[in-house]
Amino acid sequence: MQRKAVRRGVLPGIAMLTALVAGVTGLTGCTSGNGVGSDSDSKAGDSSPAPAPAGKYRSLPSPCKAADAKRLRAMLPAGDSLTDEQRVRLYAGTADTSYDGDRHVGCRWTAQTPEETRLLSVGFERVVSYDRTLMSDDDKARQVYVRRLTDAHLPFPGPTPNPATSPGTPAANPTAGAPAPGAATPAATAPPPAGQSPSPAGGSPSAPPPELGSRVLEGLGTEAYIEDKLGAAGASAAQARTVRIVFRTSNVIVTVEYSVQPSLPGTVPPSPETQDKARQLAQALVERFNE
Repeated sequence: MQRKAVRRGVLPGIAMLTALVAGVTGLTGCTSGNGVGSDSDSKAGDSSPAPAPAGKYRSLPSPCKAADAKRLRAMLPAGDSLTDEQRVRLYAGTADTSYDGDRHVGCRWTAQTPEETRLLSVGFERVVSYDRTLMSDDDKARQVYVRRLTDAHLPFPGPTPNPATSPGTPAANPTAGAPAPGAATPAATAPPPAGQSPSPAGGSPSAPPPELGSRVLEGLGTEAYIEDKLGAAGASAAQARTVRIVFRTSNVIVTVEYSVQPSLPGTVPPSPETQDKARQLAQALVERFNE
């Protein structure tokens, strides 16, 4: 009788243990079968946008060696009194202080003669986006360029409507400006007196060259603009002209500043010549970055 009682107590315990094992096994099978709680499912919603590729330029060239010696001599004529050693130092330039040569570098030159003083500076800035998932290096550089363009008070480049083709603009009248019938016509230019040569067309031969002014430039890097500023005139002070060109190529912004300061009052550096020399140097720097 006692043996049967023991067997009756053991059997229910074994049955309960078997049921628990079966339940755990079934739960494990369901979990592995439908993927509930798996690592792949938990990571599916954590996808983030891929960062934009880094900018084209990872370093900067030496600004003091970016311009060739021939171009520097044309922009910065040296005085006859300089020795060969002084000329070498003049055209070698002086590097700006930089704490990160891969981000911002510059160089300056100064040439003095009895007639004038000429100053030239070149600066390179490599722009880097600290979060390329939000903005690429090129887009960040364009943002910096647009800020400088705005500070220069120049209009943002864009298409301009043509008045001749704009809707609602009346067609030009081919007879507009013609004298009315019977109206007096302008008298013909009288020939110069005997022995006197005729004046050239467009004004007197001593007329100053035109002022080209500040504007957005095309065909120079990715985008560019030029500033042309003339110093105030004075009775005892000459007018200095400073031309600054800023252009962007990919994620690098280049600044060229060229200043001509005459020694004699009443002397005005011509705008076309000053701008042309600065622009030629800027174009050479574009080619230098494209090498």
